Amino acid sequence: MMSISNSRMALIGWTVLAMTALWPHLATASGNADTVRNKQIVSDAFQRWAAGGTTFFTDLLAPEVVWTVEGSGPNAGTHRGRDALMERAVRPLAARLSESIKPVSTRIWADGDHVIVNWDGVARARDGVPYTNRYVWIMRMQDGKAIEVNAFLDLARFDDVLRRVSPQ
Repeated sequence: MMSISNSRMALIGWTVLAMTALWPHLATASGNADTVRNKQIVSDAFQRWAAGGTTFFTDLLAPEVVWTVEGSGPNAGTHRGRDALMERAVRPLAARLSESIKPVSTRIWADGDHVIVNWDGVARARDGVPYTNRYVWIMRMQDGKAIEVNAFLDLARFDDVLRRVSPQ
């Protein structure tokens, strides 16, 4: 038969064991709130964009964002600041499209301050040819804005539109 002190020791041992197992989850409780918040911010921005909104980049990106287009070729590289991204990547493509790109499918995952979005975009180039691309953006969020983005896309499709179509 176990004495009272042994029962208490067993209870303390089980408590320590349970706390050890639960500690990573308890320690990231605020991380879970950040995860939910960041995922919602990105999801809301994509929904507004899909509904015809035109302020996606200013809604979601911090002015000092560091945006890296992964891959190789003339349009791969890092843009430092939202204005640089707009000037060197977004506007050159938009000037060659007869309609804005619309996200037609989005899948979003989040963990703490990181949000990953896999999305398909469609538009029509000014020469009448459809522009479609699949994107994966890995964003690091801070204070409700993306401060770092690694963008993956089919750069051959992107580059083709820039080569084939004259800007407006």
